[in-house]
Amino acid sequence: MTFDRNAVRQEVPIDPKTGKPYLNTVAAIQVSANGVGSEVSPYVSQAIEVIRESGLPQETNALFTNVEGDLDEVLRVAGDAAKKLAEQGYRTSLVLHMDIRPGFTGQLTEKPKLVDEILAAKHRQDEKADAE
Repeated sequence: MTFDRNAVRQEVPIDPKTGKPYLNTVAAIQVSANGVGSEVSPYVSQAIEVIRESGLPQETNALFTNVEGDLDEVLRVAGDAAKKLAEQGYRTSLVLHMDIRPGFTGQLTEKPKLVDEILAAKHRQDEKADAE
């Protein structure tokens, strides 16, 4: 099975472990407790710990934790992270942005590489034009 990065629609691979369609998903997850004052890091860190313990590929930045996996796994992890705070009685907010792209994996690292390649090519073109 080959995948075309520019195709609008892809063939959906089947997960050999489950026999179900594998819907690769990259998600930006943000979980926070509300009404706890201006310093939310102690609460956010509890949610991030749940995400990290999930075993899914992930990376944390200043605003979100990015996660990659099958759609069902990603939704479960986002819910578990929110429940970590909500089950302690905190009013909890969950921001979830997802890119569901069947047939592609490793996108947490591949997407930034592709952007870097595009920018490097543009930079080389600009330098060449300046030299002429």
